[in-house]
Amino acid sequence: MSISGFTLRIAERPDLPGIVEIYNSTVASRMVTADTEPVSVASRQAWFDAHQPERRPLWVCEDADGRMAGWVSFSDFYGRPAYGATAEVSIYLHEERRGQGLGRYLLEQAIAHAPKVGVNTLLGFIFGHNGPSLALFEKHGFTRWGDLPRVAVLDGVERDLVILGRRLD
Repeated sequence: MSISGFTLRIAERPDLPGIVEIYNSTVASRMVTADTEPVSVASRQAWFDAHQPERRPLWVCEDADGRMAGWVSFSDFYGRPAYGATAEVSIYLHEERRGQGLGRYLLEQAIAHAPKVGVNTLLGFIFGHNGPSLALFEKHGFTRWGDLPRVAVLDGVERDLVILGRRLD
């Protein structure tokens, strides 16, 4: 898969440090993740291993020079067999690539690929104060399925978590 100079491919083990670097670049903003400190590559190994291309893929997006521009993943929702056709979709972009339409592209690819891995319901878990991500998902047919008010505390500020969902059938 590709878009004007970008290539999307299944992540491989040597990609994990770059994936973690991009993830960690979002921690300080308090907009994207509930982690309050950067995570280590070792701490993300089990998470990485849980992403299998045939069921819960993890893709990396590279620019024309082979630099990682972002990543997108499907993760289990709630970890019970009855929820097997439901996946959480996560998108993380390198700070230099934000606001350029790459998130849109990655979300479109995830939506298109979901049925190929048996997923008919996609979920997004997004902080209520993250307007750009909420707008991106809503523009692509996701609707609010749940609001969890003040469930996260970031730097002493209580934050809401919004659950967005989209059925693909």
